[in-house]
Amino acid sequence: MRAVAAGRRKASPATLADGVYARLKEELFDFRLIPGDRFSETEVAERLGVSRTPVREALFRLQHEGYLDVHFRSGWSVRPFDFELFDYLYDLRTVLEGAAIDRLCNKDLPQGRLDSPALLALKDIWLVNKSARLSDGKRLAELDEAFHRELVLAAGNPEMARVHLEVTERIRIVRQLDFTQPLRVEKTYDEHAQVLRAILKRKPEEARALMGTHIAASAAEVRKITLHRLYAARREHPA
Repeated sequence: MRAVAAGRRKASPATLADGVYARLKEELFDFRLIPGDRFSETEVAERLGVSRTPVREALFRLQHEGYLDVHFRSGWSVRPFDFELFDYLYDLRTVLEGAAIDRLCNKDLPQGRLDSPALLALKDIWLVNKSARLSDGKRLAELDEAFHRELVLAAGNPEMARVHLEVTERIRIVRQLDFTQPLRVEKTYDEHAQVLRAILKRKPEEARALMGTHIAASAAEVRKITLHRLYAARREHPA
């Protein structure tokens, strides 16, 4: 907060708006702001120590991305989750990551794709003994996202990677809830390890089936999200 205020004198309006946008998005992803929460531009401006102009710009940007609703003369609110949209996005993830697996396992393509440093680094994270597994939910959410992102990047199709990144961004807010549950953490480690081993052995059908099951399980968990879980997550991330 002090950093935003300290930069107020020097930063341009665009820079201030970017800073407010990043801060509010972090609060959404950390569940300090949850669906149904209401607030005004003035409240946000006072809390972050900036004027209403960059706040308004940031809020409209978040509205355009589907996170917020604006109400005539009554401020802003966090938009309820659109579970049908999440279903579509998870379906798209399955298609994209399945295609990436096919490319990675294609024997006619250079072996170097399987030897890329980023892909091999995944072995050090996911192919570990249970005693070496992490339990920090926020860090695991980041590593989970990186696992899927690096697999698609390693497939060598930049347009596929771009679309996948957009999908990842849109479902990040609900994927993080997976890592508030110890059982889901264990399953993520087990399932990532199985997928990775199948890819490194160039077994596309097996890897694709395992990935499809893994993504479907994550999508099913999204449907179980309740306000109780969101409030519990907020208690774990106090302001």
